Amino acid sequence: MKYLMFIFCAFTLVSCHSQVTEGVESAVAGFLSYGAMINDDNVITVEEAIGQLKTKEEAKVKVKGTVETVCKKKGCWMNVQSAAGESIFVRFEDYGFFMPLDCEGAEVIMEGVAFKEITPVDELKHYAEDEGKSKEEIAAITEPKEEYKFTATGVLMKEKS
Repeated sequence: MKYLMFIFCAFTLVSCHSQVTEGVESAVAGFLSYGAMINDDNVITVEEAIGQLKTKEEAKVKVKGTVETVCKKKGCWMNVQSAAGESIFVRFEDYGFFMPLDCEGAEVIMEGVAFKEITPVDELKHYAEDEGKSKEEIAAITEPKEEYKFTATGVLMKEKS
């Protein structure tokens, strides 16, 4: 009976193991892969993704940009910016993978769903805290914000050279 209990506990621990992934080599040379394996076919810019949201509620797309900021606690979200300065807030499907805490400035390609949403004040303050902003900067957040967002199923991050 103890043996069965041990097997059950071991199986439970293995099956509940977090889906947090380290970057692994991808099929795209020079990129590390996080989450689902994706490729670099049919990639659009952040501006093009945002443009699609002007006529649709959401858009399943593959977007490229540069990591502007990342959650400094876990890497569980990031802001990705285009060359023209447009920005999109990115979370990862089912909290299934995280990005490196030092990935700011990295070029990324991400696949998933883009959408527009109003972020409440408490959530904005939480993200500001995750980003390491000062108490004064956090206290200054008093209004909800309409944002372009993205739920990524997979991300390719250009390797640092």
